[in-house]
Amino acid sequence: MTKKVWLVTGCSTGFGKEFVCQLAKKGDFVICTVRKAEQVAALEAIDPQLVTGVVLDVQNQASIDAAKAHIGKKFGRIDVLVNNAGYGSMGAIEEVTEEEIFRQFDVNVFGAIRMIKLVLPYMRNQRSGHILNITSIAGLNGFPGVGIYNGSKFALEGIGEALAGEVRHLGIKVTNVEPGPFKTEWAGPSATFGTRSIADYANSAYKNMDDIANRHGHQPGDPVKAVKAMIDLTELEYPPVHLPLGYLAYKRVNIRLTEFKEELDKYEYLGKPTDFDR
Repeated sequence: MTKKVWLVTGCSTGFGKEFVCQLAKKGDFVICTVRKAEQVAALEAIDPQLVTGVVLDVQNQASIDAAKAHIGKKFGRIDVLVNNAGYGSMGAIEEVTEEEIFRQFDVNVFGAIRMIKLVLPYMRNQRSGHILNITSIAGLNGFPGVGIYNGSKFALEGIGEALAGEVRHLGIKVTNVEPGPFKTEWAGPSATFGTRSIADYANSAYKNMDDIANRHGHQPGDPVKAVKAMIDLTELEYPPVHLPLGYLAYKRVNIRLTEFKEELDKYEYLGKPTDFDR
């Protein structure tokens, strides 16, 4: 069986690092990206024959171009992209700085697009490939205190859905993966927490921010099982465009679907009759 070539972003911790471990054990080649050169050696030590560490910042096009040249020279193909690099920006929408809003979207949205643009020429040439966008349950449902993060993940959800329709006939698959709370660094060191200066948000945005911070280290999701599920996903002939991960993600999606349907039906009398008269 031919070894697949995987490109996984954000491999210093969490899902990314777990991908490296499981893919090497599986026997596939994995190109893992990190932002710091000193992190490369530890990842390549997992399996020097199968693991290639690359310094890449999804916000920096020059580093992406350099990585692309290296990947092209060494492998000449990419079978799976895991768009994993990202972080969570916490704060009431009114208080999050414009600089932080741009950074959140640059990493979570534009960074993912840059990586998609990197792999698509290979995948179109191969007439095969799979792109996994690690979005979030927060890409399907808005929550107080993470509105900017919500916006970035909602955007990636839409991009992934559209891309799936654009490339399906080329043999390329796209799946948006929506994890619930998993025991990674997302709610801890990887997150940013904005200022709190408006008391009116104490029982909405701030409360949820506290709940997220207090949950760190106690999340029910197992990253090992999540990564295994995502690897198994790429073996399916007809993979889904959406895959929530974890019990709480499925619970939240079902609640959201019910609420949306109830709202849709309740206000249909206002929205539906707005076409020209026939």
